[in-house]
Amino acid sequence: MAGGRDVNQQSQIGPGRDLHVAFIMDGNGRWAKARRRPRPFGHQAGAKRAREVVEACPDLGVKYVTLYAFSTENWKRSKPEIIALMALFRHYIRKTMHELHAEGARVRFIGDRAPLDRKLVALIQELEALTARNDRVHVTVALNYGGRDEILRATRKMAQAVIAGQLRPEDIGEDTMTHYLDTAGLPDPDLVVRTSGEARTSNFLTWQSAYAEYEFTDTLWPDFGRAEFAAVLDKFGLRERRFGGVTG
Repeated sequence: MAGGRDVNQQSQIGPGRDLHVAFIMDGNGRWAKARRRPRPFGHQAGAKRAREVVEACPDLGVKYVTLYAFSTENWKRSKPEIIALMALFRHYIRKTMHELHAEGARVRFIGDRAPLDRKLVALIQELEALTARNDRVHVTVALNYGGRDEILRATRKMAQAVIAGQLRPEDIGEDTMTHYLDTAGLPDPDLVVRTSGEARTSNFLTWQSAYAEYEFTDTLWPDFGRAEFAAVLDKFGLRERRFGGVTG
């Protein structure tokens, strides 16, 4: 945690910046192992931490937050762990749906929903519909998501549009691709934070993060609280973002 900062202290960035922060929420399993508990225990703690991070966003000047909940590669995990994770997603959507709506959160899900069970998809659709008009904080959950998979799906949709005569190949540009991505209508992330000490992007927001700043912290996700969130934002506020250009 960040050097004794009061948990109620706001980031120096302050509200009104409309930042987009994306999180690779890593370390739940190691957190549970350190406590001699099964991995699902760590995922439960991680889900609770995600909820707390979302609650902190408006006070910290974060308008958009994206959470990497389950990747296309996570299907390689053990069947019991996958079952536990899917049950946890259903539980937390039911539990927090009306709380999030009351707090003015708009919730979206990105990723391929086809492999997900119908009950989970129905809950996702219900939550998205309920919160569709909210604007206090925009929460995006990446579920069965992979950056390469997203780009492939977007490319197929563009190819189908070309075949249908709805799109000309010579008109395809970056804006076109952005329109076909899962994140259409959302700003690109300003900052991507990965917890647990790993320093890789893990196929997360591959297109969108081309010019994002990255912060890698050793803190395991269940221990990443509001104080460290604020400290990370303070550090981000000191960075000079040139987007490929030069200054001075």
